[in-house]
Amino acid sequence: MVTAACIRTKRRLARWAPLGLGLSWLVCAAGASAQIYKWTDANGVASFSDQQPPAGVRLVERKSLASSGSARAELPYALAEAAKTHPVVLYTTAPCEACDQGRALLRRRGIPFAEKTVQSNADQQNLKDAGSNGQLPLLQVGGSRRVGFEASAWNAVLTDAAYPLQAMLPANWQHPVAAAAAPIVPPLPLPRVVQQAPPTPTAPAHRLTPPLHAPPGFRF
Repeated sequence: MVTAACIRTKRRLARWAPLGLGLSWLVCAAGASAQIYKWTDANGVASFSDQQPPAGVRLVERKSLASSGSARAELPYALAEAAKTHPVVLYTTAPCEACDQGRALLRRRGIPFAEKTVQSNADQQNLKDAGSNGQLPLLQVGGSRRVGFEASAWNAVLTDAAYPLQAMLPANWQHPVAAAAAPIVPPLPLPRVVQQAPPTPTAPAHRLTPPLHAPPGFRF
């Protein structure tokens, strides 16, 4: 089976000259952790191998296909497709023996899943919105739901969603950390109120007194 890692590796080498079927096989056989050597012999023929070139040839390039240590482990194709079309979410609380049993089943079968914990009233409301009457655990597999733990029912809904029967998770896979079903959202900061200085009072205009004996209608 051509894996997703194999396809990406081919794309990384696309900038090299066309390699033909030989290099395509080499890429798939070597895997994503190999090093590929490219050299040219005396006749100008380019060669590719995951082994060091023979003595006396001119090494053109060495391509390391090792994945970054910080990169997240990638799922096999069948498992990745199931997780994409039918994501698994597990609602739990503590202490809860049935929740522990359900979590253990998912990990034993190699199911990638997100876990949501239920503690607060807001968590309880989200649990009910997800399809439970308040009972835990709740398993969501795409649009399907199973309330309470029953191994046969859980395995059946996972199989119907095309999850492999045997565990296929990479050895370095890490499940996401459990999070509250209703995460607390910090309040938005209040807008800053700019204090405006009060207007400066203006002195009233001085009214001139008309002179004595001024004729009627006199104005300054």
